[in-house]
Amino acid sequence: MKKLFTLCLMMLSTIMIAQTNQYDDDFINQVKQLRDQALTNDLAYDITESLTTEVGARLAGTPGDAKAVAWAQEKFKALGFDRISTEPVTFKRWTRGQETAVILSPYQHQLAITALGRTLPTPADGISGEVVHFATLADLQAADKSEVSGKITFISERMERHKDGSGYGKAVGARGLTAQVTAEKGGIAAIIRSIGTDNNRTPHTGAAKYDDNIPSVPAGAISNPDADLLLNVLKRNKPVFVKVTLTSHWDGDYTSQNVIGDMLGSEKPEEYIVIGCHLDSWDLGTGAIDDASGCGITMAAAKLIKEHLGSLKRTIRVVLWANEEYGISGALAYHEAHKNELKQHILGGESDFGAGEIYALGTRVAEDALPTIETMMTLLKPLGIDYIGNQGSSGADLIPMRKAGMAVFGLRQDGTDYFDYHHTANDTLDKVDPKALAQNVAAWIVVTALAAEAEHDFGFDLTD
Repeated sequence: MKKLFTLCLMMLSTIMIAQTNQYDDDFINQVKQLRDQALTNDLAYDITESLTTEVGARLAGTPGDAKAVAWAQEKFKALGFDRISTEPVTFKRWTRGQETAVILSPYQHQLAITALGRTLPTPADGISGEVVHFATLADLQAADKSEVSGKITFISERMERHKDGSGYGKAVGARGLTAQVTAEKGGIAAIIRSIGTDNNRTPHTGAAKYDDNIPSVPAGAISNPDADLLLNVLKRNKPVFVKVTLTSHWDGDYTSQNVIGDMLGSEKPEEYIVIGCHLDSWDLGTGAIDDASGCGITMAAAKLIKEHLGSLKRTIRVVLWANEEYGISGALAYHEAHKNELKQHILGGESDFGAGEIYALGTRVAEDALPTIETMMTLLKPLGIDYIGNQGSSGADLIPMRKAGMAVFGLRQDGTDYFDYHHTANDTLDKVDPKALAQNVAAWIVVTALAAEAEHDFGFDLTD
């Protein structure tokens, strides 16, 4: 047994040494040089500017969506990608309608409101009712039906600001479930405080959970200042009545496209390092940080790798996924289309957390691939990036592939102010810092290039 154990250690050591030394010095030096050059390169910003200016808002299923698909194909062609393709993505279309809210009594005020994606419409002339307040979703869930029946619910929980965006996960349940919980308890409509960290009168939209078989009600988010105002009115201990008009609705089926650009590999063109962004956006702003910047970052990284390093061993595949915002429809369609070639998807990562500087790398790879991650880290450290372990994930569009076993990585961006603008009319190009965007590209070049040139894979069947 002792001899067997020693032999296993020797074999593991041999593998680790081989993986550590798999890149020749010339290649590493070329990657370093390209990393440094990328820090002063504006390509990612130019792509982001192009998408936000020439297309702008691109809610899935709208004319902006179709314009974005055409833009993506032309942009991949202009950037010199070797192969450009589209794959159909069909989903149930949600269309935004009229959005107004007013406190009727005891004091009249207009409220800045936006409908939550996938929620049902009010009648054309709106819904009026008394407001019942709950501090959190959990309080609403625990309430007796008699407290809610016939009323408009209001959840006032404020999202916390954190660099890693962790406050979002704590607060976003209210956006997802309030409409259904309100319906279950006999309520007639729902209002939540926006899931955001700003104090602007710009409400934050976002998708609510929806199922044809689960009752729901019209639901909207009011801006943070208006949520504070409504709380102040409620403090007077008088009945508060509100009228809400939200005519957004489901509007038949629509077929969009995932748009794919490949920089073909020289030795293993049928194996893919998958990076990308989601092409769609909410319709209130121009989708600059969510997620035009992610498209700019990943498209630029692939372009610069091919231009300066040539074709690497594996194909670098950039996917611009359709309808992430209210269904991850493109992600599900991509998984379905490629389910018989999952093991050819070697490693994946998505840029979908704005345009802040990257401060950390997290991975979810096989243990024997960690020496390569260590090599990546030697090149990422000069960019101010730390390693945060091998229990990582990636963007929402890689969830189906990750659950099926694909290895993934996540380059963590500073999200301190991301949720000031997320899903609002303020998601515009002026929020994008070209210098921070260039630092992102430098980091994506390092990880993508080393993964594409690696002699080994990164593991498969790494299921949760």
